Amino acid sequence: MILIISNNKETTTTEVIKWLSVMEKKYIRIHEDEFFEIKILENRIFLESDCNSFFLDEIKSVWFRRGGLKFKRFQYNNPSINLHMNEVQHWLEDYVIKTLESKKGINKKSSSLVNKLFVLEKAKEIGLDVPNYFLTDNTHDIELHKTITKTISGNSMIENIDESTDAIMYTSLIEDREEASFFISFFQEKIDKDFEIRSFYLNGKLWSTAILSQNDEQTKIDYRKYNSNIPNRNVGYKLPNEIEEKADKLMKLLNLNCGSIDFIKSGDRFYFLEINPTGQFLGLSITCNYNLDKEIASYL
Repeated sequence: MILIISNNKETTTTEVIKWLSVMEKKYIRIHEDEFFEIKILENRIFLESDCNSFFLDEIKSVWFRRGGLKFKRFQYNNPSINLHMNEVQHWLEDYVIKTLESKKGINKKSSSLVNKLFVLEKAKEIGLDVPNYFLTDNTHDIELHKTITKTISGNSMIENIDESTDAIMYTSLIEDREEASFFISFFQEKIDKDFEIRSFYLNGKLWSTAILSQNDEQTKIDYRKYNSNIPNRNVGYKLPNEIEEKADKLMKLLNLNCGSIDFIKSGDRFYFLEINPTGQFLGLSITCNYNLDKEIASYL
C-alpha cells in the first residue's frame, strides 16, 4: 500500500494518482484537514480518520508531497495527568511518523523545509557557483540596479494579506534606497542571465528545462511573474555532467531524494539559486514531455 500525504485539490498529486490507477497500485491519499486517531486493532497499530484508515505495517512506500500527518489528542481534566498524557501521545505519534519515514518513499516531512542560507553554504562547499549574497537591515551600502532581494523563507506566499487577497513575494531589483532600517533581509548579486534553468530531481536523476525569460521585462528578474499574453519559451535542457553530479551530491547531503532546483546560466557558468523540495514541476514536465508524474508513480 502506498501512502500519499498531500494538500486538498493538489493537481500534481492527482496526476500521479492517475498513473497509480493505471499501474494497479493500491494507495491511500490523506489531506491537510484530516486528523487521525491512533488505535490498536488485532495487536497492530491502526490509524483512522473520518475519511481513511490503515494499518501502519501495511504501508510499503510513502510520498510526502505537501501538508502533513495530523493526530487527534485526548484531553484529561486533571492538569498533571493531561500534561503527562500529552507527552505519551507525542511519543506515540513520533513513532508513527518515524516508522513511515523509514520506509521507501519520496521525501520526508522532517526534511521538507530547507533553510535557504544553509543550502547556499553547502552548495558553495561542494563547488557550485553561487551569486554573492549577504544579510542586512538597511540599503545604505547596496549597489543599486545590481542587487536583488528575495525572501529568506521557503514560502513566498502571504495568505489573506488584507482579508481577501493573497500576495506573492517575488525576487525584486533594488532601484532605490530605503531611508529607514528594516528587519534583516536577504540580498544577492544580480546575475545577467542567458536563461534560467529549473531542474527536477528524483533519486539521482535530473530532468531540466531552460526558461527563456530574459528578453521580457516582466519576467526578466523573476520568471514567476508570468506573462500570459506572451509566455516565456520553455525547452528541454541537459546540464553539464559536472553540474548534475554536484546537484546530486547536494541533494544527498540535505537528505532529499526529490525536489526542484533552480539555476541561472550566464556565459559558461551555471549559478545555483535554491532548492524547493515540494516545488511545482508538472507544467514543465508537460512542456518537455518528461512524464514526471509517471516517473513518481513508477518509483512508488
